[in-house]
Amino acid sequence: MREPKPKIALLIPCYNEEIAIRSVIEAFKKSLPDAAIYVYDNNSTDRTVEFARAVGAIVRSETQQGKGHVVRRMFRDIDADWYVMVDGDDTYDAAMAPEMLRLAMSEPCDLVNCIRRETEQAAYRAGHRLGNQLLTGSVRMIFGDRVHDMLSGYKVFSRRFAKSFPALSGGFDIETELAIHALELAMPVAHVEGDYKGRPPGSSSKLSTYRDGWRILMLILKMIRHERPMFFFGALAVSLALISVGLGLPVIVHYMQTGLVPRFPTAFLALGIMVLAALALTTGIILDTVTRGRRELRMLVYLQHPIRAVE
Repeated sequence: MREPKPKIALLIPCYNEEIAIRSVIEAFKKSLPDAAIYVYDNNSTDRTVEFARAVGAIVRSETQQGKGHVVRRMFRDIDADWYVMVDGDDTYDAAMAPEMLRLAMSEPCDLVNCIRRETEQAAYRAGHRLGNQLLTGSVRMIFGDRVHDMLSGYKVFSRRFAKSFPALSGGFDIETELAIHALELAMPVAHVEGDYKGRPPGSSSKLSTYRDGWRILMLILKMIRHERPMFFFGALAVSLALISVGLGLPVIVHYMQTGLVPRFPTAFLALGIMVLAALALTTGIILDTVTRGRRELRMLVYLQHPIRAVE
């Protein structure tokens, strides 16, 4: 008996994209004719919903503002074997989707990410480019170097990725969380290069270079604390220990030379800081054990969902 075709869902998170949304849906209808197209509106004040419905998309809404809330809702509500997620701003090449899906199904891979290749000078602002390089580099250095162009909005996910992803972020920092989730569970990851063009005239980016960059940086630090507690608290313990030694060493040297301790406040301060260093190290050891248990639980949830591979 022939197996049924894999169920594919195209996910488009949207906020005020009336200018571009019809072009995006029509382009993906041509490249992925068998996919169910879902547009998740995030409190748009323009005609995004009307235009999306007019070209045949299934429109749903998420009232909590932020891309992270939308992604969490999409992964929770939609049942499919493979998920293609793309921004609704008409900056990505829909013709890449079949190739990305073929790669995901044939390897198989739980995440296929589109590395953006600029086709227009104004497509990628300098601040966004620099921020992406710094943030992606930070994640590669700490969590593993298997991810490129982390902030790309064009990705393919397997069912087991989507259903095991906790989705704790609320805004654009969701892209960072997606990458770290794949790296932490050692998922098969692949990349393809695709054209990236500028937004249509009259359309504006919802991403703030400084505000969202700061939020992503804070998320990375929080994820280091949660997923690499031994690294985080170990670095804190070493820093405190060095400060303690720097303060206390002159006191010890003076005592060894004269037998006197003239600077009791400095000696007590050095001792207190060293106690804090010991507490930080102990905290890191305990949380590292807790984190291992959480990671094993996520892995078990991940393994509950078989992947639909195609030869």
